[in-house]
Amino acid sequence: MTTTEHVLRLPDHVSQEHRDVLHEVAGRNAEDHGDDLVAMVLSGSVGRGTATSRSDVDVYVVLTDQGMAGRRTRHADVLDEIPVPVSELDDLPVFGTEGWYHRWSYAWAPVLLDRSGGRVADAVRRQAGVDADEAESILIEHDRLDGWLNYAYRALKNDRDGRRLERRLDAAESVPWLLDVVFSLAGRVRPYHKYLPWELRAHPLPGWDGERLLELVVGTLDGDPAAIRETFGEVVARCSDVDAERARPVLRPVVDGWGRELELFSA
Repeated sequence: MTTTEHVLRLPDHVSQEHRDVLHEVAGRNAEDHGDDLVAMVLSGSVGRGTATSRSDVDVYVVLTDQGMAGRRTRHADVLDEIPVPVSELDDLPVFGTEGWYHRWSYAWAPVLLDRSGGRVADAVRRQAGVDADEAESILIEHDRLDGWLNYAYRALKNDRDGRRLERRLDAAESVPWLLDVVFSLAGRVRPYHKYLPWELRAHPLPGWDGERLLELVVGTLDGDPAAIRETFGEVVARCSDVDAERARPVLRPVVDGWGRELELFSA
């Protein structure tokens, strides 16, 4: 490959400055690695169309395992160039491991160059999604559903008992658990906080009004009992939807297992 001008599939929203950077990266890697250059994936704000004047370019350069020898992430003023072996893209780090945190970096990330016959594009999609078994593991085995219920319940109990600070602390603590629950139920990896509003608006979650969900998150962070209770009702409805598609329910039994304590959620 001697030129990259005609092979990079760049989204229309990418600025000319960033286009120049990406063509330079592609040309340099094509010259250095030849057939060992497998793909390029554009992540970060530039990839998602939310770039500002301060945004740099975050690009994954996917190489063969042989081509990865000696390569390290390259940082410059306008560029983070991250080399990745193609075999690593095929692996899905499980929830709770260090690699899990990086999986969302592939969400909605355009593949600019794919010389793998579609292998990289498929791997990018898998990185950013969770199938039914993985969602069940996150929600049940890793206790994200029960953990969220626990913090939400504690917040409501503190509200009942007049402990305002404690209510707000437990409510705020519940939000990361809540977001894991909401996105796992939808078959997605939870986004980084920076991109939460963007994703809910650009890629709505099935069954949710994105703007209302953001309002409920803000209300929960403020310790608002009404927001916690409304969120509870919505999450339980999504759990019922997921259980209806399975041979046996696995999510509603976690909720129903709280027994009479659930009365606080409808007070």
